[in-house]
Amino acid sequence: MGGQRKKDDGTGGDAALLRAVAQGDATAMADLYDRHAGWLHARLTRRCGDPEMVREVLQDTFVTVWRSAAGHRGQEAGGWLWTIAARRLVDARRAQERTARVAEPVPEPGFAGRYEPAAAPSAEERVLAGLEYGDVGTALDRISPELREVLRATVVDGLSTREAARLLGIPEGTVKSRARRARAELRAALEQLNPSPLGGTA
Repeated sequence: MGGQRKKDDGTGGDAALLRAVAQGDATAMADLYDRHAGWLHARLTRRCGDPEMVREVLQDTFVTVWRSAAGHRGQEAGGWLWTIAARRLVDARRAQERTARVAEPVPEPGFAGRYEPAAAPSAEERVLAGLEYGDVGTALDRISPELREVLRATVVDGLSTREAARLLGIPEGTVKSRARRARAELRAALEQLNPSPLGGTA
């Protein structure tokens, strides 16, 4: 129990750390931070050129994890952490936009459009949940970078069209059209890598 925490297998170790964090274990929180802060910082930096904002978002992410670790339902911890970080980045950008336009009234009162209903996950979306591993990563490398970014934001990060548009700095219509093209290209790339694609008999 004491001494060294189990760190060998990422998923099991992360789940144990998150359970401990939910109990208020600060050492487990430090371990979780040591394990994940580096790649989260790198990935946030790829999406945001403001180092100060990246630092704030990273800190915010782990504050959120500390408060909501009990809400982790056993999903892959890296994906869960990145979804939190991506949403914190969207919030930070939204706050920055508001500050930059203090004179303007806030458009679109109410919540309409903020949370769009998620479509039922397709087979390729389930495959995309394992984005960093195996053939999916290879397939994503074969599609153009701007399409890849949209897929990451909307499928992997789980952001709405509006949130993805804010995150990537492009119009919502562009997010939608790129997402359609990206899925078509991804399907084609997956088929090339795996002729019997998502679950046919071998």
